[in-house]
Amino acid sequence: MQLKNVIIVHKAGDRESKSLAAQCVKHLEQRGCDVMMGPSGAKDNPYPVFLASTSQPIDLAIVLGGDGTALGAARHLSPDGIPILAVNAGGHLGFLTEPLELFQTEPSDRSNGETVWDRLTEDRYAIERRMMLQTRIFDRNKREMEPERQRFLALNDMCIKPAAADRMLTSILELEIDGEIVDQYQGDGLLVSTPTGSTCYNVSANGPIVHSGIAAITIAPICPLSLSSRPIVIPPGSTVSVWPLGDYELNTKLWTDGVFGTSIWPGQRVDVRMADCQAKFIILRDNYSYYQTLREKLLWAGSRIRYDSHHIRTDSNDDA
Repeated sequence: MQLKNVIIVHKAGDRESKSLAAQCVKHLEQRGCDVMMGPSGAKDNPYPVFLASTSQPIDLAIVLGGDGTALGAARHLSPDGIPILAVNAGGHLGFLTEPLELFQTEPSDRSNGETVWDRLTEDRYAIERRMMLQTRIFDRNKREMEPERQRFLALNDMCIKPAAADRMLTSILELEIDGEIVDQYQGDGLLVSTPTGSTCYNVSANGPIVHSGIAAITIAPICPLSLSSRPIVIPPGSTVSVWPLGDYELNTKLWTDGVFGTSIWPGQRVDVRMADCQAKFIILRDNYSYYQTLREKLLWAGSRIRYDSHHIRTDSNDDA
């Protein structure tokens, strides 16, 4: 990988990630790299400025924060195919991030004098591609309401649920898959998730965990009033259509990775399908394992119990 044009994003309001970002700028500029740096958070979105400020391709995005910061980067950078190196600096769980101890910006005895810049320029890393979702809003006669540029992207999930400042609301949502009515859900809302998002909100809604290497779409009702309303996993080429019903006060909203997307008006339909782009995450860990990530982040028994497992395989002929 060449490092000629790099953007660095740090978690807004976090001193640790901001300080680390400043160190990265210093090291990269010493290597002759053009660098842009900025904060990312609920009220800070640096990506439109970054993308509009350069005429040269962006080689790498370094994202310093937690999963939320990484999700924001994926939504804005994936359409341009920009690889993301997400590092857990100031974050919490870190499902999508690399450990901070692997992000060696300066030579040290622990890294045998090797820096992360050496690994990147020498292509000693892996790239994991993750499926994303895209959503568009249509009106009742199937004419698109928003222009093409108004599509919504998500790496984790699309959530259709109502919101109000003064009370908790119940929604009635009709679900269609590839034009066929499947069910009507009455409850808190509906989640449409990727395999990456299956370990997030989807798990809390009793949805299944889907391996990130599988292309599939998971649909899970949120707190449905009917016990027969269950999650479902469908092929990635399917189109999920959701119609809000009986929403006379215009409370139904679309949320992308937990961030407000748009309001849904009566008669409009929400179409969710697999996106035509993928998120590209750089993996620095030599022994990266999806199951190890599950054990450590979800605190399964394998992360709490340490033991040596010595399995000896014997052939049936040896027993004869």
